[in-house]
Amino acid sequence: MTTDTRRALVVRGGWAGHSPVETTDLFLPFLRDSGYAVEVADTLDVYTEAALLAATDLVVQCWTMGEISKEQVAGLTAAVRAGTGFAGWHGGIVDAFRGSVDYTLLTGGQFLMHPHGYSDHRITLVEDRAGHPVLAGLGDFDVHTEKYWMATDPSIDVLATVEFEAGEDRERPVTMPAVWTRTSGAGRVFVSAIGHKPDDFDVPEVRALTERGLLWASR
Repeated sequence: MTTDTRRALVVRGGWAGHSPVETTDLFLPFLRDSGYAVEVADTLDVYTEAALLAATDLVVQCWTMGEISKEQVAGLTAAVRAGTGFAGWHGGIVDAFRGSVDYTLLTGGQFLMHPHGYSDHRITLVEDRAGHPVLAGLGDFDVHTEKYWMATDPSIDVLATVEFEAGEDRERPVTMPAVWTRTSGAGRVFVSAIGHKPDDFDVPEVRALTERGLLWASR
């Protein structure tokens, strides 16, 4: 274990179906063991606390749906642009605050739909990003969970993808970003579409890339 020298803020709430407490609890010991003093918030008002965010190296958000005020998103965006990292998974980061364009511009993507239920599908790592710190040493892997169809910003750095097969809804296969990073000013943002339910993180590759993504995004 290392000495706490950095600060992480875990912001969790919104729709209970994404288990915001249970899934973020999976990563609290990891963050502490990685040298973070961890604070947990269950209100978006924390994004208006400029001094707190300025002293925070990493914000981990798991907040599905809901609304974010102009003041809250402005505070979060300003903090990230100044160097605070921002990271999350699944609906907790990309099915949040659909009414806020500024929030979507920060994350680089927004959930639109998923096929009904869970499916077995493969997550394919982008070959020329294999050396990225989030992916290094990992290979393609299979999951049994929701498969997200999203609208994404062309400026994101896509690390892994998922395939949507041709069918009634589309005349040809579509390759969709599943894991990506981006920068905003001096800050880094990490997004993974995987993590609908706590046992998604039982897949070693899912757990590894999520943990690495949190560290990569951090100041």
